[in-house]
Amino acid sequence: MGGSRLIVLDTHIWVWWVHDDAHLPRAYRQRLQDGEKEGLGISAISCWEVAKLVEKKRLILPLPLDEWFDQALAYPGVHLIPLTPEIAIESTRLPGKFHADPADQIIVATARVLNSPLVSMDARIRAYAYVEKQP
Repeated sequence: MGGSRLIVLDTHIWVWWVHDDAHLPRAYRQRLQDGEKEGLGISAISCWEVAKLVEKKRLILPLPLDEWFDQALAYPGVHLIPLTPEIAIESTRLPGKFHADPADQIIVATARVLNSPLVSMDARIRAYAYVEKQP
């Protein structure tokens, strides 16, 4: 990862990136391509979110979940970020008002702890003033 900052990806951005999904705007796609050099951070909670979406049949993957994770986490520049005690604590102490979704809290806390920008199209995250957003 060197001296540069990781760019943390929200779960939907990661899935869209891996699937080259048309929902991912061109500006975001370009930022992620540029970010491969700096490093793209995937919170461990995003793996849980993807697994839950598959379980609930809200996300259909082209291959079995374990194989999908192997491939999606092997993308250029991708780094899996563990859920550390520091991130867990930060997720319970986010400044200001933030919604109650625990996965979003952990993803935002991850970006804050790492002092990294977060790429998300979630309106609630984009409106949150206490995390740097990109693009």
